[in-house]
Amino acid sequence: MPTPTEIRLSKDKRLLTVAFGAEEVYEISSELLRVESPSAEVQGHDPSQKKLVRDKANVEIVGIEPVGNYAVRLVFDDGHDTGIFSWEVLHRLGSQADALMIAYRQAVEAAS
Repeated sequence: MPTPTEIRLSKDKRLLTVAFGAEEVYEISSELLRVESPSAEVQGHDPSQKKLVRDKANVEIVGIEPVGNYAVRLVFDDGHDTGIFSWEVLHRLGSQADALMIAYRQAVEAAS
């Protein structure tokens, strides 16, 4: 399990940089973090319950709170604050960000 060596929020609060050593540095948009939040509110209790969260292109991260030595809780300006982002989740979101955003945009288009 990789552990972040750095977590940094951009000045505009829309980009979270997560470094897992010098070799793996990911910039994850606040939109992706919000729509893929690991919270039950978004993910449900099994994959069939996952909700499609829309209109989060301009969401900002207004808080980052440590959760033990294994995760952070992100607070978004739309009031969402129940997602616990483990190091594993942040690594997955960072390493798969492009594919996840493509799939998200396709899901939004298909649902329209």
